[in-house]
Amino acid sequence: MAAMDIGQLSPELPLQPLYVIHGEEDLLRLEALDTLRAAARRQGYLNREVYTADAASFDWNELLQAAGSIGLFADLKLLEIHIPNGKPGKNGGDALQTLAGRLPEDTAVIVMLPKLERAQMQAKWFTALAQRAVVLEAKAVSGAALPQWIQGRLQQAGLAIEADALALFAERVEGNLLAAKQEIDKLALLHPPGHLVGMDDAEAAVANVARFDVFQLAGAWMSGDAARTSRLLEGLEADGEEPVLLLWAVAEDIRTLIRLTAALKQGQSIQAVRNSLRLWGDKQTLAPMAVKRISISRLLAALQDCAKIDRMIKGAQTGNAWAEFKHMVSGLAV
Repeated sequence: MAAMDIGQLSPELPLQPLYVIHGEEDLLRLEALDTLRAAARRQGYLNREVYTADAASFDWNELLQAAGSIGLFADLKLLEIHIPNGKPGKNGGDALQTLAGRLPEDTAVIVMLPKLERAQMQAKWFTALAQRAVVLEAKAVSGAALPQWIQGRLQQAGLAIEADALALFAERVEGNLLAAKQEIDKLALLHPPGHLVGMDDAEAAVANVARFDVFQLAGAWMSGDAARTSRLLEGLEADGEEPVLLLWAVAEDIRTLIRLTAALKQGQSIQAVRNSLRLWGDKQTLAPMAVKRISISRLLAALQDCAKIDRMIKGAQTGNAWAEFKHMVSGLAV
């Protein structure tokens, strides 16, 4: 069938024979599943069966038999297939292809998956499912999109919010969408419909539960957002993150920018080098922005700094690795 915006899903929509839910945002995946369950109840799918393929010993033949079975009174059935690691294996892949090619009557099937890698999405079993299914991808809500998402959820709860309060709200829950929802629910309990959430309300009610990761950090320094870069670095250090993985990721991005600079000087286009340099997702726009702003000499100096920080981490050179790392990355964001 086709992909569908996960935000457009509604219990009122007619239930389709097959759905595939996948993506990295757990909250949105779970909400989509709850919405489909509600749609099933409304539309008479009262018989619900759940299978979780979380071990190599899972019996896929039993699943296929259950999918093809008809209840005593031919009740409409909701069949959920949860694959927590997103890797059904050969037997599971074959079974899913068989299921996709022979969807059972009077049954709505939901296949629940986590975030999938490119190779998994190109696998035969996923392709077979996607050709017949309504595919719902729970994409991560980026830092830039988070304020709009929060504002929309508050509106659904009957609340409005001032701009400065919204900025504070987004800052405190960035990277933790489940916590953002919980804080919205809290505000809805504390205030009546129509209330305008102000700075005092946000400061008093919204907990600081932001979570940061290396991918957010890359987006911040590559785009030249110095303030956000500084906040992310402080948050990562406060969370107890070791600089080893962070340093490796930043060094890889610096090398990518150096190669991209050389390619552009040779007259190659972004599209021509996108795959070889792995400029996928946001990096397809962030990397060109970064090379326009950061000179090749600064990139080479930063790479030397990475080597020095690596020696500090390994104990081969004295110094504060975290302090040096923050100084280097902050410099790249300016």
